[in-house]
Amino acid sequence: METQQYLETIDLAGKGIGAAPEETPLTDVGRLGWNLLREDLSLPAAVLSRDTLDHNLRWMQQFIAAYHVNLAPHGKTTMCPALFDMQMRGGAWGITLATASQTRAAYRHGARRVLMANQLIGRQNMTIVADLLRDPAFEFYCLVDSVAGVDQLGRFFSSRQQRINVLLELGENGGRTGVRDAAGEADVLAAIGRWNESVSLAGIEVYEGVLPDEAAIRAYLRRAVATIQRIAAQGQFGSRERVVLTGAGSAWFDVVAEEFANAKTPGGTPQVDVVLRPGCYLTHDVGAYREAQKRMAAGNAVVQRLGDGLRPAMHIWAYVQSRPEPQLAIIALGKRDAAFDAGLPTPALQYRPGGGATAPEATPAGWTLTKIMDQHAYMQVPADADVRVGDMIAFDISHPCLTWDKWRQVAIVDRDYRVVDLVQTYF
Repeated sequence: METQQYLETIDLAGKGIGAAPEETPLTDVGRLGWNLLREDLSLPAAVLSRDTLDHNLRWMQQFIAAYHVNLAPHGKTTMCPALFDMQMRGGAWGITLATASQTRAAYRHGARRVLMANQLIGRQNMTIVADLLRDPAFEFYCLVDSVAGVDQLGRFFSSRQQRINVLLELGENGGRTGVRDAAGEADVLAAIGRWNESVSLAGIEVYEGVLPDEAAIRAYLRRAVATIQRIAAQGQFGSRERVVLTGAGSAWFDVVAEEFANAKTPGGTPQVDVVLRPGCYLTHDVGAYREAQKRMAAGNAVVQRLGDGLRPAMHIWAYVQSRPEPQLAIIALGKRDAAFDAGLPTPALQYRPGGGATAPEATPAGWTLTKIMDQHAYMQVPADADVRVGDMIAFDISHPCLTWDKWRQVAIVDRDYRVVDLVQTYF
C-alpha cells in the first residue's frame, strides 16, 4: 500500500478508520517512515513509547514471578487487542474484562481465557457469552453476589444445556458489589448448589480498590482467603482440581500479592490459582498510579528489589495554537483527547518543528494546565517563556482508562520518535 493510499485509509485526526474495514493492515505503518517530530501525524494524537511498554511488561512479569501468582490484566483499560496479545505472549494467564461485548471483542482477536470481573446480567449479554462457550477452547468466568443473579444464570444456561463458571464475589459494607456477610454468602452458595448442572462454583473474587486504607484492605483479603478455605473444606467446589482466588486493581496489587500468594486449601485440594488483575501497569500514569508505585517502593521488598519501577508510557501530543496573553498559551487539546477526572494533563516535553533540535526537551518548571474545554486547554506559563504557536507539547496523563477510550488508534514510537506501529482500540 502506498503512503497516500494509507493516509486516505487511516484517519488519525478523526481518531477512527472511517469507512475502512476492520482488516485494515494497521501494522503497515511501520514501513512508511513516519516520524512524530517531522509532523507526520495529525495532532492531537495519543502516542506510546515502545521501550517503555517493553520495560513495564518485563517489570510486571518479574513481580508476578516473584510471588508465584498469575496475571490477568484488566483489558478495559486499553481495549487494545494488540496489547492483549503482547501481555499474553509475555506470560499472562488470561485477560480480565468488564462486559460481555468486551469479551466478544477480545475473543475475536484471539483471547481464549477471560475473567469477567463483573456480574453477567441480561439475556443478550448471556447470549453473547453462551455463543462464545460453544468453542471448547474458550474458558470464561464471571461473578455472582445474589440469589437472583445465580437464578438468572441458571435458567438461561440450563436452557442452552451449557455450564458457566462463576466466582463468588465478596463485598464490604459501603463498597460496591459483592456479598456482605455470612448469611448472604450462604444464600448464594445454596443457589449455586440448586443450579449445579448449569452454574459451577470456580472460586472467590474481590475488588479492594473501593476500601479506605491498607488496614481495611488486608482484613478484606484475609476474609477472602478464609472463605475459599472454608468452602473447600465443605466440599462445595465439587470435583474441581483447581480454583481461582482473584483480586487486585492497579493501586494495591502488591498488598493482594502479599496476602494471597501463600493461600492454600485444607489438604491442598483443590489447588488455588491466585490471579492478579491490574489494568494500568502497561501504560501507567503520573497521577494516582505513580503515587501507588511510590507507596509500593517504600514498603514492598519485591518492588524494592526490582529497582526502577513502572514508567508512564503514553503521551498526548498537541500543538500550541495561540499565545493570546503573556502568561497564557492555548493548546489544541481538550476533554475529547485526555482524561481530566483525576487531574489535568501535565506538560512534559516541548519540541519546535524546524527549530534545529533533534529531540524534545523537558518543559520548564511552572508550565501547567489550569483549565480544559472540549478542544482547548489553558496552559499557564511565565511571561518570558519560550513557547510559540506551532510548538509541539507532550502531556503526561492521569488515569489511563479514561484517556484510552477517546482514541480509536494509538501510535507506537521508538526512542527516535519513528512510528513503528499503530494499534487499534475496540471500545
